[in-house]
Amino acid sequence: MKNHRRLLVALVFNLLIINGCKTGSEPPEPERFAAFQDVPEWSKNVVWYQIFVERFRNGDPTNDPTAEDIVGNFSTYIPENWSITPWGQDWYKPDVWFSELHGKEMLAGYPIEEFGHKAQLRRYGGDLQGVLDKMDYLEELGISAVYFNPLNDAPSLHKYDPRHWRHIDRNFGPNPKEDANIMAAEIPSDPTTWKFTNADQIFLKVIEEFHKRGIKVILDYSWNHTGKNFWALKDIAEKGERSDFIDWYDIQSFDDPSTPENEFEYKAWSGVPSLPEIKEDVEADHSVVKAYEGDLYSETARQHIFNVSKRWLDPNGDGKPDDGVDGFRLDVAGEIGLGFWRAYRKVVREVNPDAYLLGEIWWEKWPDQLLNPKPYLEGDVFDAVMNYRWYRATRHFFNESPNKIPVSEWVDSLQSFTSDLRKQNTYAMMNLTASHDVPRFATSIFNKNKYKVGTNPYEGNDYKIHKPDAATYEIMKLMLVQQFTYIGSPHIWAGDEMGMWGGDDPNCRKPLIWKDLEFEPETHHQMDGFTRPRDEVEFNEQLFAFYKKLIEIRKKNPVLALGDIEYLIIDDQRELLAYSRFDENEEIIVVFNTNKETQEVTIPVKIEKMYSDILSQTTIKQTDQGISIVMKPNSVVVLK
Repeated sequence: MKNHRRLLVALVFNLLIINGCKTGSEPPEPERFAAFQDVPEWSKNVVWYQIFVERFRNGDPTNDPTAEDIVGNFSTYIPENWSITPWGQDWYKPDVWFSELHGKEMLAGYPIEEFGHKAQLRRYGGDLQGVLDKMDYLEELGISAVYFNPLNDAPSLHKYDPRHWRHIDRNFGPNPKEDANIMAAEIPSDPTTWKFTNADQIFLKVIEEFHKRGIKVILDYSWNHTGKNFWALKDIAEKGERSDFIDWYDIQSFDDPSTPENEFEYKAWSGVPSLPEIKEDVEADHSVVKAYEGDLYSETARQHIFNVSKRWLDPNGDGKPDDGVDGFRLDVAGEIGLGFWRAYRKVVREVNPDAYLLGEIWWEKWPDQLLNPKPYLEGDVFDAVMNYRWYRATRHFFNESPNKIPVSEWVDSLQSFTSDLRKQNTYAMMNLTASHDVPRFATSIFNKNKYKVGTNPYEGNDYKIHKPDAATYEIMKLMLVQQFTYIGSPHIWAGDEMGMWGGDDPNCRKPLIWKDLEFEPETHHQMDGFTRPRDEVEFNEQLFAFYKKLIEIRKKNPVLALGDIEYLIIDDQRELLAYSRFDENEEIIVVFNTNKETQEVTIPVKIEKMYSDILSQTTIKQTDQGISIVMKPNSVVVLK
């Protein structure tokens, strides 16, 4: 009966959205429903910067994690001499406590042997004071929106395994012990008992300071799963079927107190015991991810999620969301039913009608099929998704990864990605080249493997982990120009603008290389018996300046964010591409010569004026046929 009631509620809700639920003070239906469906206008015109706080900056050494703080992460064992890792240590150099881990087990029962396993226990002490300390740097770079990886109070470095959703991690604020006591004194299921911890308050300060600078802030959550130490699961483990939260999880067996083993088992995301899944009202096979109708099983779990979301959208509860986050990035979004997401959008937009909802819609089936986000972008679920499809195709074209493709094939891919989506959603996309879940941009380009395949030497390949060569950075620049002149908002994974390198997780999560800190050169390899070049770890001033210039160009030319696009040249034989970003008053033309030869290119124009290359400030002369320009091999011009 419970599922029948939920289906009836969902049907009524959808009818209200479609037909209008007109109460006295609401605007007319077409206007109200359009506002609900529309993407926030600001999301089309920002440059994103993604911050992974634990590796961003250690601004307050007094709050550094202790061994007690990380109990409950993926490992069954914390080394006796565990300590945080020095910020500037050679990344692959073993910590003194690594030897204690060898042969110990992960929660899933596998032995801890590889560098990547051991590095998951590292902490560097990054915190929110470090973010406050570097706001001037971010303002100088020019970014206009920040996406925070999860800030949940959690034992892991990635924070997708929360002890509490409602609080910021105790070690990201100034008084971890006091914050732990504040949390323990609350009734987690009762929002009237919730307080703001010291870490919560410094996060509110971070939001305030970013907003003063005109920078938007979104926060990452995974409503698909919690951590094994999450308060509701601990209540179930203690009380069994008497727990008020028994319907939050799919409990498969309870502990038998008469045996030495702990038989308490539950369904977990991808079988990872440290990530217990929130129970849904349908059984979905996620070996192939598809959009599906469904919701969370527990109404109290839903309401808790809604309450946590409202807490950060409007922290002081005064009905004015200016003191809260500007939206959410939603992890593993394809593995939660559409019914939940529709209800979630309604809750979020009631608090902040201008809030942005970004879904992690990624794999349909790894390693070849990326999921078409259309079902999530029809006005009732998300405003945009992380645009992995754009990056994979663009990397394939510019970097011949894993092979060379014609210009026309790449353009066909880009056009196919937008052909069945609403125009406004394509303009709100987050176009990313890297993140916490994939190799760093430079390393991704340095290696010409298939996207997200073979990105670790443990897989028995020759994946290059050392500093990329000069040719790699030149290809990166071509791709960056395309990213910053294309439809959708550009995204920067913190540190890419510094020239950082590193393979897939955990190697894409090195601590940032700030200029005022000293770093050991990288000389160690992650695999015993392997050698690598010695690489100095230094801030790349030239690359930073290039990012800064592209951000400035995009900001000064709104047509690059909001204008239409038309492909002017698609020449497979000469390996030339040109497209126009234009509106009724302005035109910017982007031309790529991906040939290995110098070529003269003639480009038709819409506006008959003198054009200059705003990357190099070179004036380009026009002929009767259009603009004529001689282009070097593997080069780009941006003509205004």
